[in-house]
Amino acid sequence: MRDIVIQCEQWLCDEVSKAGASGIILGLSGGIDSSVLAALGREALGREGVLGVIMPCNSNTDDEADARLLAETLDVRYTRVDLSGTFDALRGEIGGELSSLVCSNMKARLRMVTLYALGQAQGLLVCGTSNRSEYETGYFTKYGDSGSDLMPLVSFLKRDIRAMASILGVPEKIITKAPSAGLVAGQTDEGDMGFTYDVLDEYLASGKIDSPSAKERIDVMRRRSEHKRKPIPIFRP
Repeated sequence: MRDIVIQCEQWLCDEVSKAGASGIILGLSGGIDSSVLAALGREALGREGVLGVIMPCNSNTDDEADARLLAETLDVRYTRVDLSGTFDALRGEIGGELSSLVCSNMKARLRMVTLYALGQAQGLLVCGTSNRSEYETGYFTKYGDSGSDLMPLVSFLKRDIRAMASILGVPEKIITKAPSAGLVAGQTDEGDMGFTYDVLDEYLASGKIDSPSAKERIDVMRRRSEHKRKPIPIFRP
């Protein structure tokens, strides 16, 4: 795995160089995926080549504390943009009853807008933090956390991300915490999906799965989210 980490770091360097950019920018959520990406960038591009952005949006303060822990442990540059007021104002302007899912996607898209604004101002490429387990099941927000210039982690299952985190020195507290988007109180990825990452990773890697209900759910998620992974359809007369 260490060899793969080195290859990924070199890829990051190459992509930044080809784009004529000064580095990368990413949302720093306090979760394992953004932590691994920040650590990869820090090793590949140095301290000045990476900017993490902590973007609370009526969020759990524990996640922000974990994001700061990661940044301070690995000496990653970061800034903070509180989107709570922006979200509340936009929701008020839209009006009406909005579901929890709609609100969660709005928050993810506000974060994308923030990253692109800061990235463009500073000549940084926006990096998405989705891994293969999330990407193949569509467990991401279209034009939210998938809105990016680079997606360095999409080839890696969640179990690979955990292995990379240990190699890169990510704090154990972050490695072992329950994965969550941090957009709704008490939400966890596995609770949303209805199966564990271990079950999902094994199915994606080998096609093997013991639970027929989990298999059906995963297959449905992959079919329904196919539009998220395809280019936008264009009518050509």
